[in-house]
This record gives sequence, C-alpha cells and structure tokens, in this order.
Amino acid sequence: MSLWSRYTDPIPWQVVLRSDAFQSLERELISHGNLNAVWYSTLMIPAYFAAASAFLLLLHLIMLSKPVKKLWSYFLPHKTEEEPTVIFDEPITADGFFSEARVFISQHGGWVIFAYKFARFIGCLAFLGLSLATFILDERGEHVTGANKLSKGKHRRPRPSDGYIPFSPAEWLQFAMCMTAAYASILGLVSVTTKPRWSRLVSNHLATLLFAVFAVFTYRDLWPLVTFHKQPKDIEEGGLLWAKVTILFLSSIVFPLMSPRQYVPVDPANPADSPHPEQTSSWLSMALYIWLDPIVFKAYRVPHLSHEELPPLADHDYSRNLKKKSFPHLDPFFGSRRRHIFFGLMKTFCVEYIVLSIMIVLQVLARLAAPVGINQLLLYVETKGEHAIVRPWVWISWLFLGPLAGALAWQWYIFIATRVLVQTEGIITQLVFEHALRIRMKAELPDGKKSGESTPSSTPDSASVAGSSTAAADESTDGSGDETLQASTETASTSSTKKDKRKSQDIKEEMDNSSKQHSSADNLVGKINNLVTTDLSNLTDGRDFIMVALYMPLQVGMCIWFLYEILGWSAFAGLVVMFILFPLPGYVAQRIQKVQAEKMHKTDARVQTVTETMNVLRMIKLFGWEEKLDSRISDKREVELVWTWKTKILELVNNNLNYVIPLFTMMASYMTFTLIMGQTLTASKVFSSMTIFDILRDQLNMVFFSIPRFTQAKVSLDRVNSFLSDTELLDTHAQQDDDRVQLFVQSEGESDLIGFRDAVFAWSNDSRGSLTPSKRKFRLRIDGEMYFQRGCFNLVVGPTGSGKTSMLMALLGEMHFTPSGPTSWFNLLARSWVQNETIRANILFGAPYDEIRYKKVLYQCALERDLTLFEAGDQTEVGEKGLTLRAIYSSANILLLDDVLAALDVHTSKWIVDKCFAGDLVQDRTIILVTHNVAMASSIAHFVVSMGSNGRIVSHGSISEAIAKDGKLAAEMAKEQEVLAKDAQVVDTPEEPKAKSDGKLVMSEEIAVGHVSWPAFKLYLTGLGGNYPITFWVVFLALMGLTDFVNTVQTWFLGYWASQYERRLPSEVDVKFYLSGYALLMVSGCLMYSVGYYLYYRGSMRASRTIHKKLVQSVLGTTLRWLDTTPTSRVITRCTQDIRAIDGPFAQGIGWVVELSLTMVVKLGAVVVMTPVFLLPGLFIGLLGGWVGRIYMKAQLSVKREMSNAKAPVLGHFGAAIAGLTSIRAYGAEEAFKDESLNRIDRYTKSARMFYNLNRWVCIRIEAIGGGFSAVLAAYLVYGRGVHEASNIGFSLNMAVGFSSMILWWIRILNEVEVNGDSLERIDSYIKIEQEPKPTEGSQPPAYWPASGDLRVENLSARYSSDGPKVLQDLSFHIKSGERVGIVGRTGSGKSSLTLSLLRCIFTEGDVYYDGIPTSGINLNALRSNVTIIPQIPELLSGTLRQNLDLFDQHDDAVLYDALRAAGLFSVQDEFEEGRLTLDSVIASGGTNLSVGQRQILALARAMVRGSKLLILDEATSAIDYKTDSAIQSSLRNELNNVTQIIVAHRLQTIIDADKIVRVRNWVIVY
Repeated sequence: MSLWSRYTDPIPWQVVLRSDAFQSLERELISHGNLNAVWYSTLMIPAYFAAASAFLLLLHLIMLSKPVKKLWSYFLPHKTEEEPTVIFDEPITADGFFSEARVFISQHGGWVIFAYKFARFIGCLAFLGLSLATFILDERGEHVTGANKLSKGKHRRPRPSDGYIPFSPAEWLQFAMCMTAAYASILGLVSVTTKPRWSRLVSNHLATLLFAVFAVFTYRDLWPLVTFHKQPKDIEEGGLLWAKVTILFLSSIVFPLMSPRQYVPVDPANPADSPHPEQTSSWLSMALYIWLDPIVFKAYRVPHLSHEELPPLADHDYSRNLKKKSFPHLDPFFGSRRRHIFFGLMKTFCVEYIVLSIMIVLQVLARLAAPVGINQLLLYVETKGEHAIVRPWVWISWLFLGPLAGALAWQWYIFIATRVLVQTEGIITQLVFEHALRIRMKAELPDGKKSGESTPSSTPDSASVAGSSTAAADESTDGSGDETLQASTETASTSSTKKDKRKSQDIKEEMDNSSKQHSSADNLVGKINNLVTTDLSNLTDGRDFIMVALYMPLQVGMCIWFLYEILGWSAFAGLVVMFILFPLPGYVAQRIQKVQAEKMHKTDARVQTVTETMNVLRMIKLFGWEEKLDSRISDKREVELVWTWKTKILELVNNNLNYVIPLFTMMASYMTFTLIMGQTLTASKVFSSMTIFDILRDQLNMVFFSIPRFTQAKVSLDRVNSFLSDTELLDTHAQQDDDRVQLFVQSEGESDLIGFRDAVFAWSNDSRGSLTPSKRKFRLRIDGEMYFQRGCFNLVVGPTGSGKTSMLMALLGEMHFTPSGPTSWFNLLARSWVQNETIRANILFGAPYDEIRYKKVLYQCALERDLTLFEAGDQTEVGEKGLTLRAIYSSANILLLDDVLAALDVHTSKWIVDKCFAGDLVQDRTIILVTHNVAMASSIAHFVVSMGSNGRIVSHGSISEAIAKDGKLAAEMAKEQEVLAKDAQVVDTPEEPKAKSDGKLVMSEEIAVGHVSWPAFKLYLTGLGGNYPITFWVVFLALMGLTDFVNTVQTWFLGYWASQYERRLPSEVDVKFYLSGYALLMVSGCLMYSVGYYLYYRGSMRASRTIHKKLVQSVLGTTLRWLDTTPTSRVITRCTQDIRAIDGPFAQGIGWVVELSLTMVVKLGAVVVMTPVFLLPGLFIGLLGGWVGRIYMKAQLSVKREMSNAKAPVLGHFGAAIAGLTSIRAYGAEEAFKDESLNRIDRYTKSARMFYNLNRWVCIRIEAIGGGFSAVLAAYLVYGRGVHEASNIGFSLNMAVGFSSMILWWIRILNEVEVNGDSLERIDSYIKIEQEPKPTEGSQPPAYWPASGDLRVENLSARYSSDGPKVLQDLSFHIKSGERVGIVGRTGSGKSSLTLSLLRCIFTEGDVYYDGIPTSGINLNALRSNVTIIPQIPELLSGTLRQNLDLFDQHDDAVLYDALRAAGLFSVQDEFEEGRLTLDSVIASGGTNLSVGQRQILALARAMVRGSKLLILDEATSAIDYKTDSAIQSSLRNELNNVTQIIVAHRLQTIIDADKIVRVRNWVIVY
C-alpha cells in the first residue's frame, strides 16, 4: 500500500486526514535526524516569508538609490515627482521632546494608531522571547511533558569527543523560528521609529509575516483540537505554545483588525477637515459597519435626520476627484483614447471589479456552508458518531460562522458595487453635461422661434448680452425636491415685472419609470435629458454583469459537485428535469417582457395625457373641461390597468413555475436514488440537497432576471457612447484642418471689428443643412462686408424668420461657419458669466453692488414703480421669466439685446428708449439690438441692418440709408409711427406699493418626517377590499396561511420519508406512496397560493383605480389659488411617479410583507412544535430582529427622503442647463455650471452612499442574529435533551434557517413599503386639498341658457382667499349683449381679477347676472363652458391643430376652417407654402413652435368654435406685432359682432373702437 493510500479515507468530507499524513511523515523524518526534511517542515514557512520580505525591502531600497534612479531615467521619460503629502512627510517644527513626540505621533495617525503599532511591537518582542525560551529548552532537552517524562534521559544526544554538539533538525526549526521572530521585532521597531512613509511600508510586511506565522501554528496546533483523533504537533512545548498562540492571535489578528486606519487624502493638496469614517475606521469596523452606529442611533433619536447631519463625503466620492480619476479614460478632451466607453469605465474601476471578483468567489464557497454543516451534523446523528473526525460543535459553529462569512463577503461586494454605482451616476452625469456644453444645438434654435435662443452674450470684461430669451438654472438648493427646470423661453425684464400675477411654474425633471423604456423625445434636449435619467438608470441596473459571468458558473459547478457527492449520479437525473423544464420560465419571462413593453406604451399614453392636462390645468378650469378631461384620463387609465393585470397574472404563473421546478427536480433525483439506484434516503441527504436545489433555482431566476437588464444596459451604454463620439460639436471644439483654420483667421487690423465678410452660417455642418420646426432649411448668408459700428447703437430688423436672432448666434459661434470665398471671415465675441436668483441679483449679475448706479438702472429701465408692486421688492425670486436688462448694469462694452422691447406697453418702451438707450449708462458702448419696433428705436439708432425673408441682408447703413434702400421698411415705419401716436394718448397712474415679504414665489414642499401615517395606509388597505374589506382580508390571510402550512408539512414529509429507512428495510418503504403524497402537497400549495394572489391582485387593481380617480378628480376640482402656490411639476409627479409606485412596488410590497409575516410565524411555530423550549428564544430573536429593523428603518426613511430631495436639484440643474445651452455659452458660463453640477452631484452622492451603506448595516446584524439562532438550536438538538431523530433535527434546522433568513427580508421589504408609502401619503394629501363647489343636479341652468351675452354686475367684491384683502371693491356695471367693452388700468389695478371673478375663480361677494340668471347659483362647469377667455399667452396642447381647436371631436373640418379664416390666420400666413398652418399641422406642447401671434389667432379661432356668447380677452394682443393685432381686431369686429366682448388692453388701438371703455384704478371702476 502506498504512503498516500495509507493516510487517505474514502468517506466524503474526511479527506482532511491527508494533512495528518503529512504531519506524521514530517514527524517521522525529523525524528530520525533527516536534515533535508527541515526544509519541508511547516515551521519553515514563516522563515520563507521573512526571507521574501527582507529581499523585497532590500530591492525597494536599491530602486530608490540615486545610481539606480539615474540609470532608470535613461529608459523611462522623466516624471515630475509629486509634492510630498503635507499630512505625512512634511517636517513640523516643534520645541522640546514632548512636542516632537506629539508631532511624530500625529504624523503616524494619532495616539490610537500609534498605540496599536507599539502594542504589536511589544507582541513581537514577547514572541521573540518565547521562541528563544523554546529554543533553549529544546536545545537542553528540558521539554518534559506527557510521554517525555516516562523516557526522560533516554533520548539525550551523546556528546561528541570534540565537544561540539550539532543542531538537531528540531533545533534548526526552532532556530529558524527565532530568526523569524527577531526579524519581526526589527520590523516592529522600524514601524514605530521611522517616518510615516517607511512605517506604512514596513507595517504591511510585518502584518503579512505575523499572519503567516499564526496560520502555521493554527494548522499545526489548533486544527487538531477540533478533531477526535489528533493532537497538537507542538504540544510538548506546554504553556509556551499557548502563550505564543495567544500573542500571535493578538498581534496578527486582533490588533490589525481593531486598529483605526490612517487618513490618506486622495488629493494631498486638498485634505478633508474631518475625514469620513469610511477612510479611518478599523477593518473590523468596516466589515461589521460599526462606523455607522453613531449616525444610525442618532437618526433613531431625532424626528428627522437632515442632510447636514450626515457624515461628510469620503475623498474618493468627491465628484472633482472622480472627474480627475475617470475623465482621462472617458473623455477625449481629457486625453482618453477613441474607444467604447465600457472599456474606459472598466479601466476606471478595475481595482473595484477585481475586489468584486474575489468577493464572489468567497460568496460561492460560503453559500455551501449551511448545506455542508447540516449534512455533516445529521450524518453524525445518524451514525451515532462512528467514523466521525471533526467534533459536532465545529459543524454547529459552522452553521453560524459559515453564513456570517458569506454575509461579510456578500455585503462587501454590495458595498463596493453600490459605491461604484453612485460614482458612475456622478461620472456619467458630469461627462454628458460637459460634452453637451460643446455640442451644436441643431434645429433647437430656428430663427424666429424664441425657444432655446440666447440673448445674453459675451466677454470676460468687454461684452454682455440681454434679450428676450435666457435659460439660467434656478440655483436654490433647499432640498425641497422641486427643482426648477427653467424653460428657455423668457420674456423681457419689464414684462416679467409687469405680470406678477402669472404663476411661476417649476418643471422638475421627471424620473417616472414609465418613460424609461419608451422615450418620445424627438429633440436633442430630450435625448440628452434621457441619457442622465433613463439610460443612466439602465446602466446602474446592469452593473452586476460579473454575477452572470463569474458567480453563476462557479455556483452551479459547486452545487453539481455537492449533489454528486451525496446523491451520486441520480443528481444528474434531477438536473435533466430542470433543463427540460428550463424553457417554461424562459417563455413566461419573454411573454412578461412583451406585455410589460405594451403596458409601458399604455402608461406613456396616460402619462402624456396627465402631463399635458396638468400643464394647462388653468385653461381647463377656465373652459370648464374638468369632467371631460377626467373621463379621457380615466379611459387611458383603464387601458393601462388591463395590461397591468396581464403582467401580474404572468408574474403569478412565473412564481409558480419557479416554485415547482426545484420540487420536480428533487422528486426526480430522489425517485432515481431510491427506485433505480436502490439507495437509502437519509435525512442528511434530504435536507442538505434541498438547500442546494434552492440555490440552483436562484441561479435560474438570476439568468432570467439579469439578461434583459444587461441587454438594456448595453443599449443605453451604446447610446451614451454614441452621444460622446457622434454628436456634432461647435466649430471651436471640432477638429479642423490646420490649413483651413489659417486661411480664415482675421488680421491684426481686423481683430477689433465686429461683423462678417462673405460668410455663410447654418445650424448644422451637414451639407443638407438643418430643419427648423417649419421644415425648411435655413442659412444665414452675408455677401461682401458687413461690420457693426463700435460705440454706437446698432439695430437688426426684419420680418419673422428672416434670421435676426441667428445673426446674434453667429456672432457667438453657435452656428456653423462655412466660408464662401478665400476672403471669408467673421469675428467671434469673447465671453463672461455670473449667476442669478432674485431680481436684484439678476440685475447685478455678479457685478459689485453700486447703489447709485443700481438706482439709476432701475430708473432708466422703468423698474422703480414695478418693483413696488412686488411684496418683496427687488428681493423677489425670479421664476421662469427672467429679467434681461441686467446688461445695462454691467460694465461690458458690447451688449446684444434680443427684442427686449417686445410685450411692453408703449409708455414703458418709450421710457426705456429715451431714458436708458439714450442715457449715460450705455454711452460709448456697442449695442446690437434685435427689434420689431423700428419706429420707436429709430431715434437712437446709428446703424441699421435690415434682413430679408431668405436669410440675406437687404440693406445696412444709417437709418436714412436703410429706409431709402428698403421700401417695406419705410412703409412699416410710417404705419408704426401712426400707431405710436395713438397709443401715447393712454395715460395710467401708479398703484399703491405693497407690504414687504420674503419674495418666495411658491410654497416649499414639506419633507415627510417619521413613518407613513395610518390614514394614508387606510386609504390603500380599504381600497384593496372594495365594498367588503373585512371579507377580503379574512379570505386572503386564510389562503396565504394555509399555503405556508402546506409548504411546511411538505418539508416535514420529506424528512418523514427519509426516517422510514431507519425503521424499516429499504424494500419495505413504499416510495410511490411518498412521492404521490409529496406531489399532492405541492399541487395543493400551488393552488391555494394562486387563488390567494389572484384575489390580492384583483384588490390591488381596484385600489389603484380608485386612488388614481380620486387624485385626478381632486386636482381637477381644486381652486386656482392652490394652483398658483403649487408648482405644476409637483402635481405631475403625484399623478405619474407616485401613482406608478402605488401600482407596482407598493402593491407588491404589501403582498410580500403579508406573505413573509405568515411564513415566519409558521416556521417559528414548526420549531416550537418540535422543540417547545425554543418558544421564548424564537420570540426573542424575532423581537431583537424587529428592534434592529425599527432602528434601521427610522434612519433609512430620513436618508431616503434626503436622497430623493438631493437628486431633484441634480436633474433640475442639468435640465435647465441643457435647455439653455446657448445662453450658458453666450455668457461663457461653462465653468460656473460645471462647478455647480459637481456641487450638486456631491450633495446627492453624500445621501446616496449613506442610503446604500445603511442596508449593509442591517444585513450584517440580521444575518448574525439569524445564524446565532440556528447555531444555538443545533447545539440544543445535538447536545441537549431535545429531538434525537435525524429527520426531525433536519426539519427543525431547516425551519430555523428559513425563519432567521426571512427576518432580514421582512425588514427590508417592510422598509421598501414605508419608503414607497411616502408616495401614498403625498397622494393622500393631494386628495384632501381645497376644492371648488361640486356640480349638483339642482344647479343646472336651463337648456336655452345663455340666449344672449347680457352681463350685469352689482356690488361685486373679490378676494383671493376667504380671509384675504379685497382686490375688487363694490363694482357695478352693465354690458349689453353684443357690446365691445375695453378695460384699461396699470398693472396691479385689478383688471385680471375682474375677469377671474366673472368666472368665479376667486372668492366673490355681490351678484353677477349672465343672461338674467345669477352665476352664483349655476354649476361652475356650466358657467365656464359658456364663457371663453383668451389669456395673454394662450395655452396649447401638443398634437395637431385640429385637436387644439376641437379637443373632443365635436365639429367637422369645415367648421374649423371657417373659424381659422374668420380669425385671420390666412391673412397673416407665411408666404412659403411648406410653412403654412393646416388642421394637420403638428403643434408642440405649449405651442412653442408657433409665434405668439399665431397662438393668439388659434385661441381666437377656438373661441369661435366654442360659440360662447361672452368673450374675454385678457391683454391678448399686447405681445404681438401690429400686423397680427390688426388682423385679430378685424376678426373681433366683423366675425364676432353678436358676441359680448370684454377686452383688457394696453394699446389704445386695440380698444379705440370699443362701445365702452372702463378704467380700473385701485380695485374700483373709474369711468
């Protein structure tokens, strides 16, 4: 027999005896004096480690020597050495020994770290002393313990005649150990006496060496203690051995694990003032997440943990450091190679993914800990300890330590993975953002369309721009969760101040998952926003590709090996069944994907309808369309719920398949094992293989769950990569031919000129040009030379669409320059930037505050009186409409003003021209003004550029030269002069100034504190049961409880089957009976589970339908006052994102909580039935887990809310910046916006990292609690007086392991329910908002009403709130049917309040009679549907023009065309046929692809279609040109002569032929 076979045992799990063979062989060879055996002894391993360490340190010293450095410099390029880290190596001057000691210790990390280092050094010295003592005693032969006492003196070595006694092999080994200890002591001394740089290096060597020594002693002397038949190898050393082991344990395990780590800043130039605990905590604290304890218990004590109370960011999480780390691998402008972004991300996170791979391997091994432990423990019980090698308490401990080790590895995997997730979010967001600042905005800036056009412009110190369109981000970081996504369309400054009644809308970036799969963004802005929302979410979802690539193959391989070891080849029969059934869940998963995709389409349709409805909710209420829109939304909702129901049914089928496939697999394996192989089925085989089959099922689920996510992640990653590599860049960033660049550079003499020569500009560098929304190609062409005059006032005039704004954009470099000849040239303007918030900050725009200059600007820009109308004066926040005359305050030499006179009444416009443009503040400055108001601006113009409709310059020169060359311009100026003369006759007086306030535009959204309220939960729970909630819950709980009971009996039945082989002969066991019984239990469990969840899904559909309907009806029925104080974005979020949470995660979570709760009760009950004494320990474990979970949830809810609130500003800033890219570039604001983006990302990262880390904290603790419960139960079952049958022990352990593992999931899912419950609470609060009176049957007007437009008002007073001040006081007037009445008055006088009071939109007192019937007694929808109001900026829906005129398809096309013709559309149509509006023309949301005049005409046509007897125009023509105004007024006079018209207007021309003119002053009528 060979030496190997002599020491090998064929029984599985006992192959560890081979190590004893080597130990016995080693002992035998050394005892016979074989010196060669010394080199193979395990005691030599530490010496080898010491030698390697010394060699590496010596090599390190050699490499740092000057001769080697000099030699090395010849082969490698010279690198500038980094500055030494201040914290570590910079010498600090100190007086006296104690001061020097304090400085020295602080450089080593502080007193605590130094104390641990010093204690380790002492430990090394103690180990050296003990090793020397062992060596001396061994050399003298004085180890007399045990058997040596009986043979004392027999084995003394003879003394040679020369007196020299050579070392024996054992003495050589002790000598080597002494040398190792001496070397370790030297390293320990160096670690506490040298500079930090060398101390860190030596400490790493010392830690490795000490661990190697301890590992050797563990193998030789500790491992034998856990076996039945072995003894420690060095037991003859007696007490010295255990002293050495103790010292080594402290020095190599305890001290390194418990010692805090020294703070090493990522950026030595910017160390953190207070380092994050993650960078300084000990490894033990990191592994168990003890460093989170202070923040967790603090959150438990306070009502809400604010963002400021969270720990600071770790250095490696700061976005600036991440940018330095990642951009060189991702961004070509930072030096990265042209490759796919995936490889750049892998290069960035290569270390992290190596660590993740190691953790996966450890997790795979630890996952088998419980099956192995149960198998060996039950095997010990079955065999009564025969042939057992390892003591049973080892396997009992293994039930605790194995899963705990696996939990540590798994949680560390998730810790690293979530850190990479959050960092990737920040990196991709910043990468896309910075690249977006370089791209050309194609087709987003069609000339004549204000959206996206930038007014402001230029120069570090020599230019500034203002205009009608800016897009600055709202810089508030109050964490309210409603971040302004500012539209790019804005009116002039004075317009903003004069329209203070307008609600400022916050449009928050939507994160609704319903739009994740199907984006309808057809424009570049939408696509860019989708990259950092939808696509970024897909990327983070697919981050765990390494799980499928590495974890699944390893885990499956280990499971197959384990099954083969215990069941033999019958395991493959089960695997064959599994693979045969494999296509079933695959097919169902494919069906789920298709149904889910269709469901997302239906959800998109509902979301689009809801979003548009909420965006024009004010118009809907004014038109009385609430019921019709509610019905339309309900129809969309019903279609969506049909597909939601299909998804839930398929998920139920999938859950059943995932449940039964492992059971079929087990049945096939056990049937083969017993019937075909004729083997005995034992409890050890049943309960260990059962766990393995569950693991295999999890792997199948992982495949079906992960592959679609990975596919979607790849698609999104490709989209991001395409954006970074394929988007068109501005000319300044694009790579151009050097010869071409040199050809068109201006000479020194031309460098101060502003203008063009033989230049062609397009919105794209494509040869085809780019399409504007009107679908026509546009090119700006300048033939010959055209230079603006410096130090003078330059006008750019021309019809709509001629290219006026494009000329400004060309000067700013936004358009693609195409030379038309060898002399082609143009001069770009330089840039500068500052930010804004309030009106004052908007005017100052970053410049120093000069009170005299500031007041002069207010005076010259006609803002003094307007600011008195704001309660907060110049501290009022600017919402979506910004001031644009800030350029006047600046000291810039060049100002670009884009139609700043638009929408101003004639007096304000004339004031600005006379006082400001002709004043001293703009003297000697170059001003380029785009305007339609040629006549008014002609008095101050020195140079005029007149544009034609084809993008070419018709004329340029002085005003007289331009008029002489351009007949159309001359005719237009003459007509405008006449109108101005009429308008100048309207005289208004100022209003009373208002009391001061804080200037806030909207109400801040409150952050919920604590748990979700019971009324909110009750809203859902009662919705589940419908009319019979008690019956629903009784039936559902009974079915789920019976399901869990059957599943538990099913597990017990397997053990009972296995126990029959202990009582009977295998031939007497009726296998078919037990297989049939097992199958019957399985089928009955599936049936009850399916029926229970069918009922629950029906209830969830009912609850979703009810809650959505209540929410929509509540919002549609609310007051205008509530809408004015609530941003539209919040309302949209309630109806989209929060409803999605109710439909999906919340409904699913409630079901899971119920199911898990019942399962835990049943499993604990099973344990108690088998072992009654464990009732109290089981309850204690449950309560302890619940207490830990409660602490965790309190902290997690706070952090989750802060995380959500921190995410919104990131997306809000991003969206605002992307929407206004041209404005940012015009001001040279790139760096300011980049910095702000990094700051907001840091704020989000801070809460996001804490959110994910808190999950790790609770997971480790619950795993430890559960593992401890299982281990204690196993110890009692084996050693106590409990159950002694292996099958019952296995059943009890199975139930205990299941119970303890479910505690964590119960807490996690309950937490998710709480988090998603925030959505339910927000919806509940919106259901309870203030409401307008609901329609009643008795308040319906007669069918004939109104027969006329007669309107009589008696003593009408109005206020905006029930207890607020009156805004109208005792108004009385009578308007006969068909009369045209003009209403005039300054801003704030009450004109618009009057129109709102007629429609009962505000609180009113007095009587209003419409066609003889008091409106106070009529249903609101009936009143408003018979009155039409046209506001200043009409609200249009996205869709066709037909849908906007006839939203509910009540009229044919002939009626609609007649209305368009009567409204005057065809008289002002564009002369280009392809640009004409038809009923099929597509209208963008809000009508942004139409001019203001076109929108007003469509609103008038809509009024004609409605056929109302009363028409109200609220300043409807104040912001349009005279030609369009004339067409509209003609239609009002001729086509609507039988309709009563109330016209609120600034211009006298608008109301010059009215039958009556009413003047409102100080909220009363003055005729």
